[in-house]
Amino acid sequence: MDYFGILVGVTITALALVWLLIPNKIAAGGVSGLAIVFYYLWRWPVAWAMLMLNIPLFLACLWTFGPRFGAKTLFGAAFISIMTQFWDSVIHLSPLTKDPLLAALYGGVIAGIGMGIAFRFRGTTGGTDLAAQLINHFAGIPIGQGLLLCDSAVIILAGLVFRSVELALYAIITLFITSKVLDAVLEGFNYAKAAFIISEYSEEIGRHILSELERGATGLSGRGLYSTTKKEVVLCVISRVEEIKLKELVHRIDPKAFIIITDVHEVLGEGFKN
Repeated sequence: MDYFGILVGVTITALALVWLLIPNKIAAGGVSGLAIVFYYLWRWPVAWAMLMLNIPLFLACLWTFGPRFGAKTLFGAAFISIMTQFWDSVIHLSPLTKDPLLAALYGGVIAGIGMGIAFRFRGTTGGTDLAAQLINHFAGIPIGQGLLLCDSAVIILAGLVFRSVELALYAIITLFITSKVLDAVLEGFNYAKAAFIISEYSEEIGRHILSELERGATGLSGRGLYSTTKKEVVLCVISRVEEIKLKELVHRIDPKAFIIITDVHEVLGEGFKN
């Protein structure tokens, strides 16, 4: 199932490349962005350029990190090239739009969905995330910063090769949207709310949360640093639609209660996702 999920993810990512990004010269970082630059410079097929770039990166990671460096990475890196060639040469997919802004927006969305699916099944599409791991190992630069460094270098190179600041700006839009959609796929769309309630009546508030909202609540030990008074902090996780009910419940019991409500992107456990 993991390999099937990775295959579905890289197939969707390849669709974004052939359908939207390659025809509009949007090189939004990564090995795919570098392959797009090579395509317009020397007419190298994007699929095979990605494969040729991924192979040395994979071998370097294998040599550096040893056999634990998974086969799923090799599978994803190989099949994104195969599926890109499939969409381009077998299906002969025509560009969806010639508007670079639309291509940047929807290319980012589709690529983000595909990469998110691949990542959910513990795979990867290869590319700059391999380079970032190597940079992290040898230079000590965090992987997130390494990714940003690699992708920024590719976007700047594309802007210079295509002699267009606008195309570089479109690529930045695609990169941003891809990262946001990828996060949404990984973390889920069912956002919840976590509430921290500080009150003199924490015990009563907790009981009403259990009975009225039918949600669990946890009492955390707290102490006011100014007043030095010990208080119990009630922590509970609720759905978005229950936020108003919680506020009304707390206000009814203690109008002076201090409430902190924050977004939670994923909740695992009883009453939420398994």
